[in-house]
Amino acid sequence: MKKSILFSLVCLLMITSCVNMDLPSKNKISDDDLMSTQSGMAIYMARLYSLLPVEDFKYMAQWGIPRRSSWLGCLGIEGTGEALTRDGICTSFTGEEDSYWSEPLKLIREANHLIATLPEYKDNYAEVSFNEYLGEGYFVRAMAFYQMARRFGGIPLPLTEIEYTPDEPEKMEVPRSSEEDTWNQILADFTTAAELLPQTAAKSGYANKYVALAYKAEAMLYAGCVAKYNETVAGRLTGLGEKTGVRVIGFASDRWQEASIKYFTEAYKAAREIMKDGKYSLYKAKWVAGDKEAIYQNMVDMFSDLSSPENIFVREYSYPSLTHGIDAYSSPYSWRAPLSAGTCPTLDFVELFDGLPRYPDGTLKVTDGNTNTEGNYILYDDPMDLFKDVEPRLRAYVILPMDTFRNKEIEVRGGIYTGALPIKPLHSDYSYQTANVEYQHLEAYTGSPKTLYLSPNALTSQETVEVKGEQMTAAGYEGPFYSNGEATITGFYLRKYLDPNMKLEDIGEGKSDQPFILMRYADVLLAAAEAAVELELAGAPCPVDGDNMLQIATDAINDIRERAGAELLTSTLKGDIESRNIVRKERRKELAFEHKSKWDIRRWRVIHEEGRDGFWGMEKDASTYSSGIRFMFRGLYPFYSTEADKYFFDAHFQWVARKTFSYNVVDYYFEIPSGEVSKSKVIDQQPNR
Repeated sequence: MKKSILFSLVCLLMITSCVNMDLPSKNKISDDDLMSTQSGMAIYMARLYSLLPVEDFKYMAQWGIPRRSSWLGCLGIEGTGEALTRDGICTSFTGEEDSYWSEPLKLIREANHLIATLPEYKDNYAEVSFNEYLGEGYFVRAMAFYQMARRFGGIPLPLTEIEYTPDEPEKMEVPRSSEEDTWNQILADFTTAAELLPQTAAKSGYANKYVALAYKAEAMLYAGCVAKYNETVAGRLTGLGEKTGVRVIGFASDRWQEASIKYFTEAYKAAREIMKDGKYSLYKAKWVAGDKEAIYQNMVDMFSDLSSPENIFVREYSYPSLTHGIDAYSSPYSWRAPLSAGTCPTLDFVELFDGLPRYPDGTLKVTDGNTNTEGNYILYDDPMDLFKDVEPRLRAYVILPMDTFRNKEIEVRGGIYTGALPIKPLHSDYSYQTANVEYQHLEAYTGSPKTLYLSPNALTSQETVEVKGEQMTAAGYEGPFYSNGEATITGFYLRKYLDPNMKLEDIGEGKSDQPFILMRYADVLLAAAEAAVELELAGAPCPVDGDNMLQIATDAINDIRERAGAELLTSTLKGDIESRNIVRKERRKELAFEHKSKWDIRRWRVIHEEGRDGFWGMEKDASTYSSGIRFMFRGLYPFYSTEADKYFFDAHFQWVARKTFSYNVVDYYFEIPSGEVSKSKVIDQQPNR
């Protein structure tokens, strides 16, 4: 495939019938050259798939899809609460520097040309091959429309080739359609693609019937949520374009309810078709019931095993020709090459997982009181003791303090405390309003006698304390260092997707080749469960004969939880908000760091101030981590007590390279590029922009 792509990029520099609207000339490759033979179609397909808009290791939310050569391998840093990093790329997901507007229209033009022209050569192919090529065209077009729609709402929907009329440029313009018409077209294209594509793709990395169905389910969940939850935003999140009068965002007051049920129905049906056919299943190659180590190892392996029955759609890499840099930028500090700690999971994310001690409000319990300002710190012989009962899935996704990775103990220590026992909370106030009071500002650190020792920098400013006759550095080798963000800034490191066997000399820019799983069977189970609960909430009938929707949803969640080593649901899900939140929370855990959460919290409409108590897919007091439109996330920092010869933990807002996020209601739709609006008579800017 990679050779085909490289060859196609050279060949297609000469193609004008697919790439632009110039009149063909004799020295150009013609449709006959490409569409009359399978070798020609291989080039055409390679071209389409090289431009397919997917989000993997090379996608950065700040920069956008066109920047396929992204050099900073960081995941979940877009204000989702999954992770943080020190760089400017850690920003709220309110737009992309390279707007995905013009690029997809080029891809759509090529897909339209295929759909319109290939039937002229139908007799050259067996029916199955012809259908597959045509299905690829519909799939690619659906993907481009889908990526645009969840960014912009209503978009231009060119379904045929546009005649090149340079003297009358207005004839080449296509206005934005309504958001409802846009989602209906996406539904139609994914449906057609699924009908035409075979059950097994012709080539690795290409779509098959189930890829189309899985993305159909995902897209329809997005559409259903937009139709429904735009209504929960103050004043209703909808509006008409000034130039065309078309409802470019949102749904009409008499349409949203019917539309949302329609889309959730389609999501459920698509997911259930995949489930019933039985081609895919959850990865359990090393899974052993009740064996936490086996469950953990199984979940580590599942993201690198290309033979996994869970993999539906995968972006493959191969060293040295096609690589990425996740290990170079998101490994722990010991493996910095050239950077490290690009993805630091937050305590807010870790708190989603089962098996942690908790205060009455659900947050992590670090003292023997009822809040983190009461009582005395709980002491541990080993920091890993705090996590002894946690579900193994967390360890497979996150490197915990003092856990082992690449045969090395990951020494994460915030500092050393030399004061007397028992130890009271270091801070008197842990609220959002006092988040800027950092450990280096405390009297225990600045006063006399000094009882708190910290390290500003890994190499030049390590404070030390004599412990058992030897000098112990205040910070662990892996950080955190309060003036250096190259080590962990939250107390955690990413584990998911990192190669556990790489040595320092093997790590560097463009040296990683793990696959990125774009769509897997767990996505399908979660889609079925969410759609089922939403349909039950709406009082809609089950769309699949013989199904008990809520039982299907419950079984799907329990299948995922069982594989993860989490607690199973003991009762059937219901058509209520509590059950909906159970599904949402499971989705946030299972699909973390896979470019899913940033879209989920947008479609649920829970990032703005009034909706943020549902941000996590669970009940949580938003005032603990936000104020107004602004919010931030917390870390968990282990400290060593010399008097006790034990560790204690403190939960506090991000200590190093602090990042505050903000989000307004208008940010649920990206701004249309201003240049496109100013030069066009029919392209509308978003209402209220």
